[in-house]
Amino acid sequence: MTRSFVLLLLAGSLALSVPLRPAAAQTERQAPHAWLFGVWTGGLFPAPSQPTAQTCLAQPAVIFTRDVVLRASLADVTFVQREIETARTSGETTEFHFLPARQASGAALLGAGTPEPARGFGCASPDALTVRHLSDNEISFPGCVDFPNPLVRCPSR
Repeated sequence: MTRSFVLLLLAGSLALSVPLRPAAAQTERQAPHAWLFGVWTGGLFPAPSQPTAQTCLAQPAVIFTRDVVLRASLADVTFVQREIETARTSGETTEFHFLPARQASGAALLGAGTPEPARGFGCASPDALTVRHLSDNEISFPGCVDFPNPLVRCPSR
């Protein structure tokens, strides 16, 4: 056997000995609110008891991602986007604190007009949101007047 073949064989056996699953440190980095990731409907209105993916995704109310929470509004066609500053899960609740809302460019052009107030979820603070876990597919936003009804997770199919 040639020397390069032996080295290649050793490198291959070393590569096979490395575990294919992520290290414990990598799995611990999962966001504390990962259980919320996805699209939710209801909240603004009573959610259907057994939504289909098509009907649910036609009227999403809230979308949770790693860095952003988007919310629908009855008065706007676009989603309000709030950047997550911190998320902490404890027991059956997850508490979000958002970065201060950025004012839309041109909202107060050269000081004319008044800037829009920060849009939150109708909670005590526009920069905070508490999510209560009711079941695997149902949550609520206690104390948030914009979302008086529970929300249900949209199925993927």
